[in-house]
Amino acid sequence: MTVTSFEIRPGAYYDSVVLMQLQKGLAGLPGVVDAGVVMATPANKEVLLSTGFDLESITAEADDLLIVVKADDQEAAAAALGQVDDLLVQRQTGGGGAAYRPKSLAMAARLMPEADWVLISVPGRFAAAVADEALDLDKHVFLYSDNVALEDEIRLKTRARQAGRLVMGPDCGTAIVSGAGLGFANRVRRGSIGLVAASGTGLQAVTAGIHNRGGGVSQALGTGGRDLKSEVGGATAHQGLATLAADPETEVIVLISKPPAAAIAAGLLQAAAAAGKPVVVSFIGYPPPARRLGSLHFAATLDEAAELAVSLAGQPGSAAPPAAGHPGYLRGLFSGGTLAYETMLALQGLLHPLSSNVPIQPEQQLADVWHSTGHTIVDLGEDDFTQGRLHPMMDNDLRLRRLRQEAADGETGLILLDVVLGEGAHPDPASELAPAIGDALAGRPELAVACLVVGTEEDPQNLPDQVDRLAAAGARVFRTVTEAAADCAARLAAPPPPVPPVALFPDRLSAINVGLESFHDSLLAQGARVLQVDWRPPAGGNEKMMAILARLKTKKG
Repeated sequence: MTVTSFEIRPGAYYDSVVLMQLQKGLAGLPGVVDAGVVMATPANKEVLLSTGFDLESITAEADDLLIVVKADDQEAAAAALGQVDDLLVQRQTGGGGAAYRPKSLAMAARLMPEADWVLISVPGRFAAAVADEALDLDKHVFLYSDNVALEDEIRLKTRARQAGRLVMGPDCGTAIVSGAGLGFANRVRRGSIGLVAASGTGLQAVTAGIHNRGGGVSQALGTGGRDLKSEVGGATAHQGLATLAADPETEVIVLISKPPAAAIAAGLLQAAAAAGKPVVVSFIGYPPPARRLGSLHFAATLDEAAELAVSLAGQPGSAAPPAAGHPGYLRGLFSGGTLAYETMLALQGLLHPLSSNVPIQPEQQLADVWHSTGHTIVDLGEDDFTQGRLHPMMDNDLRLRRLRQEAADGETGLILLDVVLGEGAHPDPASELAPAIGDALAGRPELAVACLVVGTEEDPQNLPDQVDRLAAAGARVFRTVTEAAADCAARLAAPPPPVPPVALFPDRLSAINVGLESFHDSLLAQGARVLQVDWRPPAGGNEKMMAILARLKTKKG
């Protein structure tokens, strides 16, 4: 029969690594069966209950340090609790605890004014306030802490953007800045590939893959997992892209994320296309729309993203400047259903909103197939259009009517047509399409028309002649969906709102660490300059007192 003993230390605070080490030390003592060392929050007490600790007689509050020991007998339990202070001293006299540690972030900033970064890994309910203080001190923030309110994340990132600072996180586990790994980062050589990632382990996998292929990393900027939610809008991701686009040391950019919301994905891809550098996109679990769309290179896996980035690094001219923006919406008028589908797939992440009578996602359903709205792709071979008519590959009449309709719509910026040659198809589609294209462009010089021509030189319609007549009428002619889609996206994708880059990072990282001492020790081992703050929760973590102090601070400000 085991016995359970406990000790409560009101208002005592230690970071989670210290608590883990203390728990491990207690559990290894003679006669001890198990040990638990936590801040006594309801969630932590639930964990202790689930692992078999009897907490019935324990009345610890959330701000208290709770130490529980399950032992063979009362003597062993008491002996273990009697060694708590010695075990804490052993932990705190190593690593970051060996040097002088300021008691506040403000004091640390005075002692190390050159520090550009503050690493924050305190409990989530305190993290936003520490991040606010870091921004007050004009520092970038690496916010490892989780359980930060979404509204606090939005507010912090808005503040940071206005101040030309970065907030990576909350719940940001990995970054590489000025050659130093922050959080859970691999050690990789420096080089010309920059990364922006909403996935910590994804960032690790790609940076390790780049290193193992002989490449190197300029900067690797984490965003935190919620950054690409609609509410946050990809705030840090956009800042990261702008910063790497402006960085002369970065030749290739890699963008990593789980699939973001459609509007967020469109904005990020537009910003990536405008970066003026090749960008490898790895939206994990998202089917790549093509191998390449202009300067965007899509990877199906993290390993492929690393391989693509290394192959693109050092290639001069691998990213052509984006085409000039063209006002208006895309109107795609297709006779081939699969061509319409592939074009939808290629463009749905770049043009938003995108509608169709053959949608890929339910929200893309076109309300009225006879009238376009926004960016629209219509398969004219569907049943709605072919009842009592020949298929549009044989009869252009309905498509010519729809072409004139779209050209007369002032919202139309570009009309995309497929022209499918071969046996059984219209014997001379250019004879009807080219004059209609010429009339549309004559009536609206600002309009653009593109034709996707599918066929071979052996086809009876005479492929070169078809291409020449369509081009002579003013159409831009493409031979693959990928080429046509890339041109459409470059011309029609709304220019992303300007996001100023943050100032380029110095060659060597200087940082202040608030929270986990292991992060301090890791940065020291990598040659960075770092100062550990001996942080404690304000007002001993008492929520009421903290609220009073916050109000006093607001009034004083």
